[in-house]
Amino acid sequence: MYQYTGPVPADRESPMTRSETSPSRAQHPSPTQKPNTCCFCWCCCCSCSWYDPLTCLCLHMALLLFLNAVLPPSSLTVRSEDDKRGRRKPQETKLEPFPCETCPKPTMEEIKQWAQSFDKLMKNPAGRNKFREFLRTEYSEENMLFWLACEDLKKEINKSAIEEKTRLIYEDYISILSPKEVSLDSRVREVINRRMQDPTPHIFEDAQLQIYTLMHRDSYPRFLNSSVYRSLVQGGSRSSSES
Repeated sequence: MYQYTGPVPADRESPMTRSETSPSRAQHPSPTQKPNTCCFCWCCCCSCSWYDPLTCLCLHMALLLFLNAVLPPSSLTVRSEDDKRGRRKPQETKLEPFPCETCPKPTMEEIKQWAQSFDKLMKNPAGRNKFREFLRTEYSEENMLFWLACEDLKKEINKSAIEEKTRLIYEDYISILSPKEVSLDSRVREVINRRMQDPTPHIFEDAQLQIYTLMHRDSYPRFLNSSVYRSLVQGGSRSSSES
């Protein structure tokens, strides 16, 4: 029987023939061939031409043990938003802190008037104190502090004092770098920035009105439903019944 002894076609090359290729061809893959990458070398931002799962696992475990020994436990812990809020530090201010206004104890009639309108609440020193106490529980006391600082600036007549207070108010409540920055729109900020070169006692008038409106619409309704205001009403009612 005749047997073909000629060359074998490329598509019919046997596995035995392919395994007998030269060592230089096996050791140098083509430029288009992507080398295997081990996980440890990948972590080190490089690549290698070998891959051994067991070795990679051992290297990975060694890396984790090293990080656990070097890094403090706190750096490996993800804190929740509630935890961050609970650890929040008191915000610093460059202005002298406004003490609570000295005023007599509010009457029951005055306390009831605070629920009639926000204007009546803000015009009453005792009402401002209680509203400020409520804002402190919501971490938004800076709104009231900014409003009080603007009221204080309006009373100033000395030019150098106006410039100094204006600068401090800007750094404390307008600057985006301040932890006590109040919420203002871009239009109001642009107006303030233009006026900072020659400030007047009314430079923050638009911003003060915007914060006043924000407190009226956002914080005031919650204040009326808060324990701060309810305790005032209950205490005033007991005093009236005893008298």
